Amino acid sequence: MSQLSRPVSPGRHPVALALLGVAALGLAGCGGKERPRADLAASQVTTIGVNSYLWRASLDALSFMPLLQADSSGGVIITDWYANPQNPGERMKVTVSILDQDLRADALRVAASRQVSQGGAWVDAPVQAATVQKLEEVILTRARDLRRSAIEG
Repeated sequence: MSQLSRPVSPGRHPVALALLGVAALGLAGCGGKERPRADLAASQVTTIGVNSYLWRASLDALSFMPLLQADSSGGVIITDWYANPQNPGERMKVTVSILDQDLRADALRVAASRQVSQGGAWVDAPVQAATVQKLEEVILTRARDLRRSAIEG
């Protein structure tokens, strides 16, 4: 009889039998109870390091701009310069920082830089506060919509 086809006697492999016993006990604890459902719509979602609704909403809001960096664990999104084809003499660059794991307005910080073309060179120009504020509102509204969809979903 080969080594593989020989029956195993209980006295010869006590470690293997102990492991089987532990596995059986573990499986016995799995039956009969319903597993709790995860609350996908929680205001605090931390699987990526920052609030996932704010993260997704920020990426959505900036989707038309080329990205330089997107760090989900640190909560930073940095775009490259973007020039609107209808206004090629002006370009914008945006940095979004998500500062917390909660879906709150103060967990979001948006900074923008603007340049205008003068004599073939790009020159820094002021960004209107309303531009940054509007972008923050767009991101927060989208994040709330995403959360609402998750609750209803």
